[in-house]
Amino acid sequence: MIILAIETSCDETACAILKDGRYLLANLVASQEELHRRYGGIVPELASRKHMEIILPITEEALKKANVSLENIDAVCVTNGPGLIGSLVIGVSFAKALAYGQKIPLIACDHINAHILAVFLEKERPPFPFVALVVSGGHTALFWVKDYLEFYLLGQTRDDAAGEAFDKVAKLLGLGYPGGRIISRLAEEGNPDLIPLPRPMLDKPGFDFSFSGLKTAVVNYVNDLKQKGLSIPLHDLCAAFEKAVVEVLKEKALAALSATNCQHLVLAGGVAANKRLRETLKQEAQKKNFRLYLPSPEFCTDNAAMVAVCGYRKYLRGEFASLDLDVYARATFKKLSL
Repeated sequence: MIILAIETSCDETACAILKDGRYLLANLVASQEELHRRYGGIVPELASRKHMEIILPITEEALKKANVSLENIDAVCVTNGPGLIGSLVIGVSFAKALAYGQKIPLIACDHINAHILAVFLEKERPPFPFVALVVSGGHTALFWVKDYLEFYLLGQTRDDAAGEAFDKVAKLLGLGYPGGRIISRLAEEGNPDLIPLPRPMLDKPGFDFSFSGLKTAVVNYVNDLKQKGLSIPLHDLCAAFEKAVVEVLKEKALAALSATNCQHLVLAGGVAANKRLRETLKQEAQKKNFRLYLPSPEFCTDNAAMVAVCGYRKYLRGEFASLDLDVYARATFKKLSL
């Protein structure tokens, strides 16, 4: 059984082809990074126009790479939210046309659900239930995952997502876009312990996050140095900021494991590719004796392979969408109270 998947929730146009839920025949991603860099962030209108330009060629290329034709496709699945509405509409409209033209099922996939399932593209897969830490530019949340399509919110950010905080701090420091990778690269040459920065929400019960206060602390530190006519220790500041974010993520994830009495943690989302975060959680897994499951970096950032995994599970359950499928910008999740 072969599924074709489409992902256009933000600024990557992606197409993947998955066979029998585990054999990835093609996984192509077209990034718009260069397009948006000059603006210091994603411009939604430009993103949707670029999706429109790329989506057909990348799908044709994926079919060619997988050595299959449209007649071999059993279903088409697509991300329909959360994300940028204009971007989502392009992907969903294209998927609808494919499904209608080929007379095959259309499957709607939630972007967060797909991120959680990205780890099932790896050889080492977690047993259910497990705790998932999803960290990206638009989302930072902890979930209790009972099955492929059944997961409950434990806590989420109350303001900025972790990836968003990286981008905003990078913009403040004049580092360019995308901020996360630039800050991480500079942080490698800095001392993370020289500049004291807060660890927001660690003194609060529960599993919610907040990164706006940390961002404000960086702003105040930079402004103070400027007023004194001092230079900014860029490498040390980036290292301190990255360490603060990672420690907050680590501590909240450990608290979730403890509260659920679970020994399995899955890391997901674009920020899951961050080297310090991955290494920190690996060290904690060894010390605290829990199992950590990490998707390959290529499956952390937005891609269609993870959407295909989600689509495959929905196909097995017969969860198909109609041709009036709509898109949504924000997701609401069932909350699990502990």
